[in-house]
Amino acid sequence: MADQVSAVCEQLIKAVNVMMDAETNQIYRLEALKFYEEFKERNSFCVPCGLQLADKAQPAIVRHFGFQILEHVIKFRWNNMQQQEKVQLKECTMQLLSNGTCSILEEESHIKDVLSRITVEMIKREWPQHWPDMLKEMEALTSQGEAQTELVMLILLRLAEDVITFQTLPAQRRRDIQQTLTQNMESIFSFMIAILQLNVEDYRRLKDVPGQELQARAHCRVAVATLNTLAGYIDWVSLVYITSGNCHLLEILCLLLSESELQLEAAECLLIAVSRKGKLEDRKPFMLLFDDVAIHYILSAAQSADGLALRKKSTDLKAVEVVERRYIFLKRLCQVLCALGGQLFSLVGSDVEVEIPANLSKYMEALLSFTTHSSQFLKSSTQPTWGALFRHETLSKEPVIIDMAIKYLKACMINLVKTGFPSREDNPACEYSRVDFDSDEDFNSFFVSFRAHQGEVVRSACRIVPMEAFQIAAEWLQYQISSPIDIGDTTSKTGEGLCSLLSPSVVQWDAMTIFMECTVAQLFRSQGEEKLPIDRGVELLQVVLNYDTKDPLILSCLLTNISALFPFVVHRPHFLTQVLYKLFKAITFEVGQDSKVPRTRAVKNVRRHACSSIIKICRDYPQIILPCFDMFYNHMKKLFSNDAMLTFMEKCALIEALVLIGNQFKDFAKQKAFLEELMAVVVTEWTSDEMRRVLWDPAMFLSYVGADQVVTEQSTDADTAVVNRGKLSFCLNAMLGVVKRSRWPADLEEAKAGGFVVGYTPAGAPIYRNPCTAQFLLLLPNVLALIRTHNSLFMPENMARLSETFSRAHEVMDAEKNVVLGLSQHPLDFYDSPVYRSSLERMQGFFSTVYDNCFNVLGNVGPSLQQEFYTIERLAEEIAGSAFVSLDHVPDHRLRPMIRVFVRQLVQSCPQEYYNTLLCPLLGPLFAYMQQRLSVKWQVINQRTSVNDEEEEEEVVVCQESQVTQEMLEEQLVRLLTREVMDLLTVSCISRKVPEAAANKEEIDEEEMMMDSVQTSSPAQPTEELSELGKCLMKHENICMSLLTLSFASLSWKDTTNCHRTASMVCWTLLRQVTTGNLLPEAVTWFYTSVLRGLQIHGQHEVCNTTLSQLAMTIYENLRPRYMELRTVMTQIPNISVEALDQYDHRLIDPNAQKAGDKRRKDQFKKLIAGTVGKALCQQFRKEVHIRNLPSLFKKPKADKDVANNEEALGLAALFSPKNNSL
Repeated sequence: MADQVSAVCEQLIKAVNVMMDAETNQIYRLEALKFYEEFKERNSFCVPCGLQLADKAQPAIVRHFGFQILEHVIKFRWNNMQQQEKVQLKECTMQLLSNGTCSILEEESHIKDVLSRITVEMIKREWPQHWPDMLKEMEALTSQGEAQTELVMLILLRLAEDVITFQTLPAQRRRDIQQTLTQNMESIFSFMIAILQLNVEDYRRLKDVPGQELQARAHCRVAVATLNTLAGYIDWVSLVYITSGNCHLLEILCLLLSESELQLEAAECLLIAVSRKGKLEDRKPFMLLFDDVAIHYILSAAQSADGLALRKKSTDLKAVEVVERRYIFLKRLCQVLCALGGQLFSLVGSDVEVEIPANLSKYMEALLSFTTHSSQFLKSSTQPTWGALFRHETLSKEPVIIDMAIKYLKACMINLVKTGFPSREDNPACEYSRVDFDSDEDFNSFFVSFRAHQGEVVRSACRIVPMEAFQIAAEWLQYQISSPIDIGDTTSKTGEGLCSLLSPSVVQWDAMTIFMECTVAQLFRSQGEEKLPIDRGVELLQVVLNYDTKDPLILSCLLTNISALFPFVVHRPHFLTQVLYKLFKAITFEVGQDSKVPRTRAVKNVRRHACSSIIKICRDYPQIILPCFDMFYNHMKKLFSNDAMLTFMEKCALIEALVLIGNQFKDFAKQKAFLEELMAVVVTEWTSDEMRRVLWDPAMFLSYVGADQVVTEQSTDADTAVVNRGKLSFCLNAMLGVVKRSRWPADLEEAKAGGFVVGYTPAGAPIYRNPCTAQFLLLLPNVLALIRTHNSLFMPENMARLSETFSRAHEVMDAEKNVVLGLSQHPLDFYDSPVYRSSLERMQGFFSTVYDNCFNVLGNVGPSLQQEFYTIERLAEEIAGSAFVSLDHVPDHRLRPMIRVFVRQLVQSCPQEYYNTLLCPLLGPLFAYMQQRLSVKWQVINQRTSVNDEEEEEEVVVCQESQVTQEMLEEQLVRLLTREVMDLLTVSCISRKVPEAAANKEEIDEEEMMMDSVQTSSPAQPTEELSELGKCLMKHENICMSLLTLSFASLSWKDTTNCHRTASMVCWTLLRQVTTGNLLPEAVTWFYTSVLRGLQIHGQHEVCNTTLSQLAMTIYENLRPRYMELRTVMTQIPNISVEALDQYDHRLIDPNAQKAGDKRRKDQFKKLIAGTVGKALCQQFRKEVHIRNLPSLFKKPKADKDVANNEEALGLAALFSPKNNSL
């Protein structure tokens, strides 16, 4: 036998060498791999061969394969091995642990890892029942040397990871091992801490002794392994073990922060410890870390690491680079400080009596040092802690924190400045950014989020020190205005001598502007009128208004400052004309004299920004603007008279602003006359005979907008088409602006006096009339005609009319494509480049915005006109005859805005009395159509992505990248459209009742973390009920079946987000309404199998598995007594236990049967339907590992007698006994 084993081993060694040799031919490598895999599966010599290959005389790579063979035997053959074979393999493994490895410094890490894996696999199968002395054997191993001690630590760590973290074994085995670990935790912890202390002491003693360096490194290696193992346990053991002995463990970890070779691992342990949740009482000992000694160790370690985090490059002594290990240590220390803050905020001010630490200022200084560090990542890590601190009810009133808030705000003057791009060298932060970010785009997206968080924290700090914050902002603004413009080394494409986005002046102005917005907004919220620094604010506003710049990027910041400081104008109205003059000037801003040169995005943004500022002022302060109405209106007429001065978007913005001011007339007749005058041009243009012909005929429409023309550089027709497109866009945007903004007074008495109230509903609510109704009713027929025409543009005959130039005019625009696919957006110089869009891009943009705006108008008209809109004769037929026409040809990306912007708005704003006449005739056919359309689309996607379709796989290999991208885009658009439709269904049919908020989430009993058998108390969930519209829709049989079919069919479409939402909120809420009726058995079977089909596709995802299993159980339990067919479906589930199903059915149907608890029923049902749950692709071809349960460790003794007949007095019975007179 020995000869046979040797011969096989030789073959295996050859196979391993062939596999691992880079020069090997692929065919030979595959043959060698096949031989090796077949040997593992079938050969009876696996154990002796594995042991022989694992001998330390063999090369490391051969040994690793030997260990892998042993691991394979334990994982897949253990259940079929004789007891003697198991014992022998266990003894051999212990022998390998004892003397089967090289010294700790020489042995390869992958050998240590695989040897520890083998041991843990045996422990998982045999401990504690069949291997009770395992822990003692491990302890004995540690006395044999450093190599064995390290292996023991690796074994204990992997055991904790498999059992607690990854839970890679059956529930009973996991429970047995976890309970045994918990019972022995005191000795395990003492053992690990003793090993740590011993090796740290030996390391410190020997590290500086000449000739003892290797021994010192060996002790260091053991200490590192022990710290890593501790980290695997600290996360879940009882807090008692972490805080025992007056926080002895935490003290050790703090001391180790000064050891350069151990500090990172010590910091990891400390971080896990201080991040623990649990009972507040148990977390009190963490406050010891606020003592001077502990804070001193953390601070000095941070300062030391910071000094060593940068070193000079060996290639260029002037340049520096980041030492990654030191930098990671700094990050961990920062996280430790933040976690400590979290404990402080939870404990101070709670029921647990904890005093504010005496040296809180020292802690705050340590936190501030990380906030002012060069690394942007470290700065961002501290933000949540600052936010929680400034919002804390008790701590925020402390003098130390008030002083610190001012220091924090001053630090923000640096932190808000966007610097530190990895590609640049203009800031110390750049070095750290090169470690943290892959590219400038990556850094840019991080900084946007970081700055948003900072803005929130600045607002919180301003609540504490509003006046000081405003003073800092004021000084910063004045400094920026007095500083000369520094364009830096980046050249702008907008014009000579202008800034780019990365120019020093722009990044400073940008940061200051954000700071000013945060502080002024908070100042007006937190201070009474008498305390406001009005004079100072007006003085600042005057400085800003006097400042003149031709740089579009800085002018944009200036406009934001004007908006931020505008509330001061309320107290000094005479400044209003100056503000408006400045804003009007910005609306017509140009860099050069030639207005025909295409403007850069920076210039367009300034003009758009000015328009937005005017709208915002008119919306928020219309009563202040009202006295200037005539000046405003006249200036607008003057601007409108010159077509070249304003784009149609800018004109519409000014119309919108005027309507907002006009609402302050509070006189129906006056507002109506004003709107008629304002919209006269639009009404004339839109209702003209020419426009009617264009809007009602697709061929004429395409010709009018120039989509059927081939465009050349000298094309005059194209210029005419551009003007025509501008007219259409202007009319629609003006309509939208008026419909959105025209309103009656909010005060009922004012509305009555102004003639806006025309009656009352039966419920007593006033019925208002809108001054814009008359104009809108004139415009509506052509809006509906345009929608109908636009839908028909996708029909083949109209697609054929598109010229060669515009053949792709209806495709998804590139920018929208990137958003749908989640691709990175434009480069940083995007706003700096001229808008040289091609004719095709402009046409695509035109079609897209016209379609969107049509539905925007219809979506806003309901809330705006209310009764006057809903009472339009044949409204449902008119809408269905335009918006729902030719939908078969309308692409998915066009359908989304129709559903989201129009139909959803209509559903939300429609009064209940119009449900039957308006919403049911619209929603019924729409849901039926969308169910059929989406089913077909998802069927195509499922066929395309089927793993069994070999032809498809071959096709994918040869298809072009663009083709793959197009398929991804189409699939994602179907997914997004599905979500829009299901969202509409949810909004239409479901109303959620949210219960009162649950208790403090942090107050989790640590036993829940240690013992998985304890039921965690889930927070109260919202309950779903059918809305009034839902009830109305469900009364119509056709609509009812469409809703049910759509909901249940969508469970098996490949979109987990939709599946979870629909299964948890919609399906049962709808189905429950029809269960009392006469549902056909075939329908019930289909609903139930749809849920099981959803489990097959989405069951691999924990969240979907839970919701679908709950839905399946709810349906089964409610309908099984009436529908025997459900049992037939259950019997078809693979590997179902018919006996278990019979028991479940018996308890369900028999009224006298003993009912199981809710959790137990759920577990039983989950086991029944387990065969339907699909596997993830990565799991489908994986060999199953089966671990058998051992005899139970903790059997509950069965009660011998009936509790009800128990003669002994029970506690509760005695308490309420009449004989008990002691109360």
